[in-house]
Amino acid sequence: MSTTTTAAAATATGARAPKQGGIFEGMNPTVFNPADPIILFIIQATIVIALTRLLYWPLGKIHEPRVIAEVITGILLGPSVCGRIPGFTDAIFPKEGMAPFRLAANIGLILYLFLVGMEINLMYLLRNWRTAIGVATLDMAIPFGFGVALAYGLYHQFGDDPELAPITFPVFALFIGVAIAITAFPVLCRILTALKLLNTNVGVIVLTSGIINDVVGWILLALCVTLVNSGAGVTAVYILLVAVGYSLVLAYAVKPCFMWVLRKTHSLENGPTEAVVALTILMVFASAFFTSVIGVHSIFGAFMVGLMCPHEGGFAIKLTEKIEDLISTLFVPLFFALSGINTNLGLLDSGITWGYVIAVTVTAFFTKLFGGTMGARLNGLVWRESVTIGALMSCKGLVELIVLNIGLQAKILSTRTFTIFVVMALLTTFATTPLVMWLYPPSYQRKLELWRQGKIDWNGNPIGSQETPDGDHEDKDVAKRVLVYLRTDGLSSLLSTVSLFTAGHKRQITEETSVHIDGEKSVAREGLVNNITDTDAPKPLLRIHGCRLVSLTERNSSVMKVSEIEEFAGHDPIIKAFGTSASNTTRDVVVSGHISVVPEGSFADTLTGEATKLRSDLILVPWSETGTISELPSFYSASRGDPLANGDFAQLMTNIFDHARQIAAVGLFIDSTLLDPTDNDKSNQRLSRRVSGLSSSEIQEPTAIRFHSAESRRKKCIRVLYTGTDDDVYAFRLALQFAQNERIDVEIISLPDKDASEDLHFDHIKAAISDSIIDRVTFSELPSEENTSVASSLIQSQPTDKHSTIFILGRSVSTVVAESSSSGSGSVSMSATLGSVPASLVKEIKRTGTLDVSLLIVQARHSVDTEGTNLGKRQSVASHADVATST
Repeated sequence: MSTTTTAAAATATGARAPKQGGIFEGMNPTVFNPADPIILFIIQATIVIALTRLLYWPLGKIHEPRVIAEVITGILLGPSVCGRIPGFTDAIFPKEGMAPFRLAANIGLILYLFLVGMEINLMYLLRNWRTAIGVATLDMAIPFGFGVALAYGLYHQFGDDPELAPITFPVFALFIGVAIAITAFPVLCRILTALKLLNTNVGVIVLTSGIINDVVGWILLALCVTLVNSGAGVTAVYILLVAVGYSLVLAYAVKPCFMWVLRKTHSLENGPTEAVVALTILMVFASAFFTSVIGVHSIFGAFMVGLMCPHEGGFAIKLTEKIEDLISTLFVPLFFALSGINTNLGLLDSGITWGYVIAVTVTAFFTKLFGGTMGARLNGLVWRESVTIGALMSCKGLVELIVLNIGLQAKILSTRTFTIFVVMALLTTFATTPLVMWLYPPSYQRKLELWRQGKIDWNGNPIGSQETPDGDHEDKDVAKRVLVYLRTDGLSSLLSTVSLFTAGHKRQITEETSVHIDGEKSVAREGLVNNITDTDAPKPLLRIHGCRLVSLTERNSSVMKVSEIEEFAGHDPIIKAFGTSASNTTRDVVVSGHISVVPEGSFADTLTGEATKLRSDLILVPWSETGTISELPSFYSASRGDPLANGDFAQLMTNIFDHARQIAAVGLFIDSTLLDPTDNDKSNQRLSRRVSGLSSSEIQEPTAIRFHSAESRRKKCIRVLYTGTDDDVYAFRLALQFAQNERIDVEIISLPDKDASEDLHFDHIKAAISDSIIDRVTFSELPSEENTSVASSLIQSQPTDKHSTIFILGRSVSTVVAESSSSGSGSVSMSATLGSVPASLVKEIKRTGTLDVSLLIVQARHSVDTEGTNLGKRQSVASHADVATST
């Protein structure tokens, strides 16, 4: 009896407990299990994300938006390609397994539309509303009208498809008109940012017009969905009234309460707290729920909450930074892949169908191009600018795909017409970036800027008198317009270097300089009130412009920083610290600054482009303390190591030297702290005993870091190695400019050979030295000893006093010095970047442990017209890469 009971119990237990052995008990991971759908979902998501990233790798090289790769991924995985493989769809994307996939995709769509809403800054629209309304009106009205005409043929040709709901022609025409007229605002932001057009006339007009186009398009789409979902006309009126009332409640009731919470939690100043992020997400889902249950699509509720979020203090940017990665990496690719899966290119199986593909594409592209062009032309832009605006406004992108998916879900579109419009969206989006790059290249932008300034005529010929070289240039400052690359790391050493320029001449005018960031032009406004206090002619103004480069990524927050650069730059602590420090000087100086958000690969081009625009004499760059292009991200970053041994920043400097060769001189500053050989070995964790004659109250905390004022009161010694090249001539003259500071002594070290007397440049500069600084300028010869390199001789001749020393070295050197320095110049990459002598000097400083020695490596501007006229200068080694390779 007991045996029978036990067996029955075992049988019952076996029936209740599922197998837990997984694949070891024969489980197939691709078989959908409603009780555990995560396994199949992981397979689906992994395939989608991996294939999307693989396709985007080549597309990103030509500045194409990622949405193209995401939709192509879906098309490849759908019935058009992989669906033709027997068993693929049933195994990976079975009908019963698509519910969790579709749920995740729609969650991503809701959150993404919330991010899109936060990207739109309505204050930006209000500042440019006249032009924006003019361009947006024509850009929407003309395509909408042609879209309605096109809808007539589509309605009668494909209106009998079995998947369609019984809708009237006006509703269908309204939807097709919106699909033809709408512009993808988020994709526009990314294209404008990637092509550096956001702060140009074209960028400002496209951005503001895109905001109007986007908002009006969503309103019309909501009306269309309402008409489809309502059974009677009076129901549609009720839905519209409730939707309008709800938007008013959000604007005038919910937003003030939300702002109170943000101020109470200090989220506007310090970024959103965890509780504020949770509250915001709950508001998004609640709003999406409400708009869905009243008969409007859920994405409209999320979009309205995004519009409601404030942009004060960069709150929208900071909130986006906290949630965007998961959304853009996981959820968004699922939705657009779902769009591709719903696309079936096999349904384009007749000549009439392909005729409508061509007709829809041509209508969508050329009507948007014509409308945008005429709207811009009527607002005073030249024809080429106007056509560029029209080309940008023709971009469809992800907004079009969202509209099409809504139409497919509402059964306004069949799978066939949906596929026709997806092909149109891909073609128009793909064509936008190459067309804009061809229509509006940087060379044309520069020409247009000079033409509007009245400096050239339309054919490029100069107008009026041109700047002529100064008569006796030897007694003039060589750096009157300095462009400074601002970085978080190395800011203190950079300010110390800038102080060498700003000290010297006494003020002869009263200067009221306000460092103000203009977001549209990215140039500071300077206000000067002249008050001449001396009968002598004033010295020329020194203009110092700081350029802060922020890396542009694919993140939405990065694009938002560019579009809101005015407010973002106004709160940037690096710009503010630079403006305050550089303007506290004894010389007449105009200080300005701006921020550029560009890809890391464009840093060198951006700096040289700014130098060209500002007509800078010198580009000053501090060496990175991290050794990388990115700045020190946080307190908990990895151990620094040797920053001079990292190749990333060395490659950036090589690019800057190469690109600026015919634009401006370049100065690379390497601070003494980067050359301290013991710096990386210091540790505050070791126990040590110290003997001191100070009282305990005077002993500094061992973990504290000592700072020195940029305007240090002790003397500095500047030592210049002169070998007779163009770079050495510039180094000589730059040192004489620094010598105008009474706390700076200059030593010019020349080669001990008979050709020194034949260097006419050297003699001219030496004879033109002002009497006010002649006592602080000394001349000496480099000691010549056998088996001793130039770097060793420089270190051995270092003064024994405790003055800090700055070596100013030319990047190129004479062939004689290059041969003597090549054996000890260090690594090939360092020699190629710094030059053979500076690289060997860096190595010698580290080897000998010489303290308090900094380097300023300069490269003179090389004019094409004067290249090859040496006037007695020695033959120089211009290609440092060749020198390094030969060694």
